[in-house]
Amino acid sequence: MSILLRNIKIITPSEVLIGYEVLVKQGKITKIDLQENMQNIEFDEIIDGKGQYLSPGFIDIHNHGNSGYDFMDSTIEAIDSIGKYHLQNGVTSYLGTVLTQSYENIVEAVKNIANYENKENSSQILGIHLEGPFFSHSKKGAQPDKFIRDPDIIFIKELIKISDNKLKMVSIAPEKDGALELIRYLKEKNVAVSMAHSNATYEEAMNGINNGATISTHLYNGMRSFNHREPGIVGASLTDDRVCCELICDRIHLHDAAIKLALKAKGTDKAVLVSDAMRAAGLKDGEFELGGQKVMVINGEARLSDGSLAGSTLNLNKAVYNMVKFLNVPIHEAVKMASLSPARAIGVHVNKGSIEVGKDADMLLLDDNVNVSCVIKGGNVIFKK
Repeated sequence: MSILLRNIKIITPSEVLIGYEVLVKQGKITKIDLQENMQNIEFDEIIDGKGQYLSPGFIDIHNHGNSGYDFMDSTIEAIDSIGKYHLQNGVTSYLGTVLTQSYENIVEAVKNIANYENKENSSQILGIHLEGPFFSHSKKGAQPDKFIRDPDIIFIKELIKISDNKLKMVSIAPEKDGALELIRYLKEKNVAVSMAHSNATYEEAMNGINNGATISTHLYNGMRSFNHREPGIVGASLTDDRVCCELICDRIHLHDAAIKLALKAKGTDKAVLVSDAMRAAGLKDGEFELGGQKVMVINGEARLSDGSLAGSTLNLNKAVYNMVKFLNVPIHEAVKMASLSPARAIGVHVNKGSIEVGKDADMLLLDDNVNVSCVIKGGNVIFKK
């Protein structure tokens, strides 16, 4: 099956190309060239973009669920539903996030994701993001306190085996006893390590980075605040070029100025848009559950009874829109933060994250308001308005 996409504005990591067309064959992008050079190309189907943007599919490396489901439900139905919602909102691939829970519940959730067979009409699950349980009690946020533990290499070895090497990212507090040893081990296994729910000082955070941590989970949230005499984990993350930073751009978790500061420090190459969405995403306000805790969603804000934020109701399509609309970020840079930057963060950028010859044909058609009108995944048109 081959598809020619024409009358499009192609979003690349560095610019928007006009007057070019894209050829897709057998699930891959095989040719990108000027319209006049594509006249004699053979294809099975043509898609007229009607002047819309052609964007790479979004990649969400941190999300807990949506549509009333959570990865901790540990069911095929949950992943099916989560993936369909993702696809309709432009996320063509993602990591399923497993949060702090009992070891038994974590194992069950990991097994469920590892055994899941991706479906054509659903976003592709690339692997597992383990968010916990190796965190600081004082910065737990919405992570259940009673299940927080010290780093445990034996357990991680078991999870890597159970996951069939689909464990792609682990969030950890670098100041915990045994954390540095665990970070080194995960680096050896090519598992991305992120610093999260941490009260680390600047020195402790730098120890984590020097031992292999390369991501800062939902920057500013769930970590020691920046201070001019003790910059903490925020200061380490913003000033070290080895670290990329997750940003929840729902305009609830972060003030616009905090995002602008992060972009000035990191640039869009090292800024990663994530949703951190929980099961309420895509649904009306009401009472929900996260990690066994009651969550109230009011006006789209998800909070525990103590007022702590408990994930979000965001999707990456909205996050990109917010970056363009409210922070005046050029669309190609906003899209990069939701595609190539997360792909690089977890090491899948060889095949995903940008519209380049040889990469997977995971692409979107977006209008001027970043609404998704068409989703192509693996070279197949899956969703079209």
